[in-house]
Amino acid sequence: MYEQKQVDILLVEDNPNDAELAIRALRKNRLANNVLHLGDGAEALDYLFARGAYEGRDVSDRPRLILLDLKLPKVDGLEVLKEVKADERTRLTPVVVLTTSKEERDLIESYRLGVNSYIVKPVDFDKFVDAVKELGLYWLLLNEQP
Repeated sequence: MYEQKQVDILLVEDNPNDAELAIRALRKNRLANNVLHLGDGAEALDYLFARGAYEGRDVSDRPRLILLDLKLPKVDGLEVLKEVKADERTRLTPVVVLTTSKEERDLIESYRLGVNSYIVKPVDFDKFVDAVKELGLYWLLLNEQP
C-alpha cells in the first residue's frame, strides 16, 4: 500500500543527471518542495492511476505539474501523455514535455495528444537550470489551474 504525500511536480525522467539538475534548479528557486522523480513511463502511469506499488493512492490528488521526457524505458513519454490526457481524472493536469528530441513528429504528436508545452532541453548547464526555473515559475506560481 502506497503512503500518500502531496506532490507538486511529477518528474518523469530516465536520465539521472537531468533529473538531478531539474530537481536542484526547482529547489534552488524554492519552486517545489515536493518533487517526485520516476525513471520510466510505466511507473509514472502506475503512480498517476494508483496501480501496482501505488495502489491505494487517491487519484484525485494529482500533481500540480508533470515534467515528462519522451524517450523513456518501458512506456515512452508519448504513451504516458496519451493516457494522461485521455483519462477524465488526470486530463486537466498540466504536462510539459522536457526532452532532447527536436524531431518535428514528436513535437506535432505531443501537441496533438494535448501537451501544454514542449521544451527542448538546453545542452548548456546554466541554460538548462534557467529553463527549469522559468517552467516552475510559470506553471506553479503564475498559471491558474482548475
